[in-house]
Amino acid sequence: MLPGAGHLYLKRYRFGFLLLACAVAVVYFIASSAVQTALEVAEEIQASGFALDANAIAELVAQQSRAGEESAYSAMTALGIVWLIGIFDSYRVGRVLDNAQGVADGKEA
Repeated sequence: MLPGAGHLYLKRYRFGFLLLACAVAVVYFIASSAVQTALEVAEEIQASGFALDANAIAELVAQQSRAGEESAYSAMTALGIVWLIGIFDSYRVGRVLDNAQGVADGKEA
């Protein structure tokens, strides 16, 4: 569920913390982009000087969202890649450790 958690469980701390740091950085970028968009919309509402209805606010949000759409897609793609790397590498490391344990116990893997 969390990139790097499998590696931390398997005591591969360096790579686990690297994956975790990458995931945190991407999530921070996504959250800060969302907050920035919300602040820009709030500034536009305040600058308009009159009360806006829900449709006008929705249109402002849509305009601001379109501007940052490409970077949000890139960030989500990066998060997906980090997540997949974590899954596949945790599986690989687990298999290696299981095989090493089987050899140490005298069993064939």
